[in-house]
Amino acid sequence: MRILHHGAVNGVTGSCHELAVNKHTSILIDCGLFQGEDAKADLSIEFNITNITALIVTHCHIDHVGRIPYLLAAGFKGPIFTTLATAGLLPLVIEDALKVGVTRDPKIIKACLSLLNKRIIAVDYKSWFELPCKGEQTAKARFQRAGHILGSAYVEIDIINKPSLSKNTHRVVFSGDLGAPYTPLLPAPKPPYKADTLVIESTYGDKNHQGRKERTQTLKSVIEHAVADNGVVLVPAFSIGRTQELLYELEQLIHKTPKNSKWRDVHVILDSPMAANFTVQYIKFKHLWDAEAKRKIAKGRHPLDFKNLTTIDTHHEHKAIINYLTSHQTPAIILAASGMCS
Repeated sequence: MRILHHGAVNGVTGSCHELAVNKHTSILIDCGLFQGEDAKADLSIEFNITNITALIVTHCHIDHVGRIPYLLAAGFKGPIFTTLATAGLLPLVIEDALKVGVTRDPKIIKACLSLLNKRIIAVDYKSWFELPCKGEQTAKARFQRAGHILGSAYVEIDIINKPSLSKNTHRVVFSGDLGAPYTPLLPAPKPPYKADTLVIESTYGDKNHQGRKERTQTLKSVIEHAVADNGVVLVPAFSIGRTQELLYELEQLIHKTPKNSKWRDVHVILDSPMAANFTVQYIKFKHLWDAEAKRKIAKGRHPLDFKNLTTIDTHHEHKAIINYLTSHQTPAIILAASGMCS
């Protein structure tokens, strides 16, 4: 067994790791896009895929899945294993990535998505599934919650040798991206029972995260300062994960304030059709939310779809809301992708 890294080694994007089970079989874990300072002009698959029998997707952020169309174009014909929620999100992410970075041709996009959907095999958390293997070893894997975004997982892979070989099973754990504890909406990840080999992300390995209470208080203070004179707050946020966490916290802040508070008049505007689509998926898979979020639902609250929230779906609506805010001098919080904020 050996592990080869095809991304997220010299930088933090482009996650792509190859687990060579033996000389006949390799399993790919993620196939992400290089972004920012790591960006590359040529995104074609530069490594040999002859022995790659399957792809495992830990979650559907673009830096973990963005090169999948290039993998398909290179001739990959194996299954793509992922969790149930990620299986719902992945086609949306890939479609958007193709439109933004590759082509607007609907025929090419449709053909790519058709290939993708034929390959996806959705597996529930904690359920072992067999990996296609050639040679003297067999392998199985299972997903565990990673708490990063909806559907995110770390993956445990057991490589099983024939009894005649010295050690019967070797467990490799790939962390994917891990969520911080006590974040909104999703349960915190629980550590694996064991690992003989561990490949763990370290994007924030040299930083201490601010606690949720401090983070929420900072958010509250900034917004109150801005809306005191009917200001507008622009918040650049990732479409998957960060947007939904912010909506959740904003609903909580509005809910907790007195009825005569200025908070009750604040417009929360989600100016991102992609983020809106992902929010629908978050609501669809609310059985994956943590206990705190489920208690709010049981009380009749809607943490991701509340009264103050307006969702922008078209360019016409985008222009209309800008004109409205300009002419009415009303306090507002706008969540959008960083490009749209610019």
